[in-house]
Amino acid sequence: MTDKLSTVTRRGVLVGAAGLAAGTIVGPATAAAHHQKPVHRRDPDHHRKHHHGTSPLWEVAWKNGIVYAGSISTWMYADDPDYAALFRREVAMLWPEDDFLWYHLRPSPTSGLDFTYPDMIVEFAEANRQLIIGAPGLVWDEGFGDGWTDDDLWGMSASDAETVLYSTVEAMVHRYRGRVAAWIVCNEVTDPEGDHGLRTDVPWYNTIGPSYVAEAFHRAHQQDPHAMLLINEFGLDTVNQYGDEPVPRQRALLEVIDTLLADRVPLHGLGIEAHLLATDFADRFHRKEFRRFLREVADRGLKILITEMDVLDDGLPAAIGPRDRGVADVYQRFLDTVLEEKAVISVTQYGLSDRWTEENDDNPRDDGVLRRPCPYDDDLQPKPAYTAIRNALARAPHRRPEWAPPRPLGR
Repeated sequence: MTDKLSTVTRRGVLVGAAGLAAGTIVGPATAAAHHQKPVHRRDPDHHRKHHHGTSPLWEVAWKNGIVYAGSISTWMYADDPDYAALFRREVAMLWPEDDFLWYHLRPSPTSGLDFTYPDMIVEFAEANRQLIIGAPGLVWDEGFGDGWTDDDLWGMSASDAETVLYSTVEAMVHRYRGRVAAWIVCNEVTDPEGDHGLRTDVPWYNTIGPSYVAEAFHRAHQQDPHAMLLINEFGLDTVNQYGDEPVPRQRALLEVIDTLLADRVPLHGLGIEAHLLATDFADRFHRKEFRRFLREVADRGLKILITEMDVLDDGLPAAIGPRDRGVADVYQRFLDTVLEEKAVISVTQYGLSDRWTEENDDNPRDDGVLRRPCPYDDDLQPKPAYTAIRNALARAPHRRPEWAPPRPLGR
């Protein structure tokens, strides 16, 4: 078997494996810094100056019943108070980029569970009076670290795999019961070429079987009956950078959703990853086709959350001006389409500022210029993308908010 473990960054961070010692829970350890990036020392008031008298994005969205969320990790805000202040101001719900991943939570087969980093990110959100979405997924085939081997993952018996997977799901949801508003229970588990829509190239399918998806939802629901439980998937909007066609993946996903709902699985919503590729987006994004898919999901009684939204600026000029305008155009076209559907209750920005985007590490441009995928630039100044996002949120049809606002509007 070829080695499936690799060390990368961003949402595909530390692809790897699950382990066997499921029963032990260890207390918080010292949180050592594990990501080293330059500390930016600029005018601490520059973004405050821009925002004087301007409503934050989360308030603009909330007035139309939409939750504007953002992703962040402990290593981003720990030494960057300016970025932490911007995130605190603009975002109503926090999406943990790294801190809920198993390489923190269960670093090795014998380590037990360590809640140090999950506790830190939850406490940060609560201190900021922000909602929390448990992400990127309780059940995923990525997000493990160097403490795991291929044999640990693929060599487990069915009973061992069930123990390690379900005990982790239960422990996480139980620990943050009433504190996490929604959970991505299963992340990236569907495939047009799979078994009735399910991927077969993941360890949980091979060790436990297809029942692992439904059972994970049941276990999560038992631990927190009030949390919204989601399935999250990519490649649904256009042909993406991996060559995935959207319609076959949409059909596979709907087949899985229909099976889960028919079996009375507590599935409440769909997360649609929005890593948008700028290359020929206006031609590749079929608005009516995607809008029809959103309606099909909504007709099944599910809420829809746009997750991990950013723009890969491939196909746009290296010059900053036209590139920023091109990125803004992608955001505008996409959001104007999805926000027409009132079942869409949340939009998660994958990174507020180019300062902390990991796209330059994971997906560098061929011409070597730094990517600019976010609404704020490296100096935390708003870009055309900010204006496009703000305008789309402001003109969206009103819908009933799913949650109470985490803090009073206008404050």
